[in-house]
Amino acid sequence: MSMLPSGVFFQSYAAEQGLLRTWPQRLGLAASLLLLASMGWLMNDYWLGILTLGGITLVAVLGLHITIGMAGLLNLGQSAFVGIGAFVAASMASNGWSIWVTLPCSGLAAGVVSILFGLPAVRIKGFYLALTTIAAQIIFPIVMIRLPDGWFGGSAGMSVEPPVILGWVINTPRSYFLLVLSVAAVAFLAATNLGRSRTGRAFRAIHDNDIASSVVGVNLAKVKIQAFFAGALFAGFSGALYAYFVRYVSTDQFTLWLSVWYVGMLIVGGMHSPFGAMLGVAVITLLQEGVHLLGTKVLSSFTGMSGGTVFSLTNVVLGGVIILMLLFEPLGLAHRWSILKSSYRIWPYPRG
Repeated sequence: MSMLPSGVFFQSYAAEQGLLRTWPQRLGLAASLLLLASMGWLMNDYWLGILTLGGITLVAVLGLHITIGMAGLLNLGQSAFVGIGAFVAASMASNGWSIWVTLPCSGLAAGVVSILFGLPAVRIKGFYLALTTIAAQIIFPIVMIRLPDGWFGGSAGMSVEPPVILGWVINTPRSYFLLVLSVAAVAFLAATNLGRSRTGRAFRAIHDNDIASSVVGVNLAKVKIQAFFAGALFAGFSGALYAYFVRYVSTDQFTLWLSVWYVGMLIVGGMHSPFGAMLGVAVITLLQEGVHLLGTKVLSSFTGMSGGTVFSLTNVVLGGVIILMLLFEPLGLAHRWSILKSSYRIWPYPRG
């Protein structure tokens, strides 16, 4: 439990359990949302695209926070579930369905498929469960390519028409940024409230000790499948947003490498809170773009370097950051932020 400022107290349990328990917190959230929304008018199309892609990634990483951070079930196939959501959204959009239908259907489709790969979690865990989820990543492109071309486009992929909301065509960087910001905010709130619910407490129980959880009445099979379903549900939403964003989907866009980076973002930010997922996505995305910009300048100076060198350098830098976080701050940036807040609130007294 985080430490509250001096003089803050509650007279009811509901007030104590509120997400925003003080007026400064409420004002800070309102100011943050207003600032984010204003980015649509303050930034150019390039940075709007970066922020939009970051918001889409955040939804997928929030799903991993549920599966790995809450339930402790290692999932290295999140990119496959994102791909399922993207292809379902593309297929339904090409048949004239509205985004109000394609978005929930994409999430449900990814969630239902995840159950097939979540079933082994009832019997196995750790490294062996990771291999099972990698199987989902390997099977995904094979199945998508071999299905009838009329379903998901086969090996050629599918193009996606821009969504229409209340007669408003989402076809500009600003409008799509606002759409993704809205969905990401709802996903963040849902993930936060899930952790405070009965189901979320069951997830954390099996994360800490599944045997002890079963003794006190937790249905391990049901809860583990629920954790996979919830995590893939978020991935499906992310995939649908991605499909509308890039306007074209193919199996090459959803690789095992992308799943690994999702996990890396969660490690950097902190697995045990949605805020950690947000920090991880922000830090890795900014580092990635920083290395790309620096690499572009270097390429302009040294003609002997290729684009592949910049890509390799990016992976080295990001991989090094993940290793350093595992060594020196295994609980992630969210834990460090919590320590800084507590230190500020009790200053000038020592932490003891």
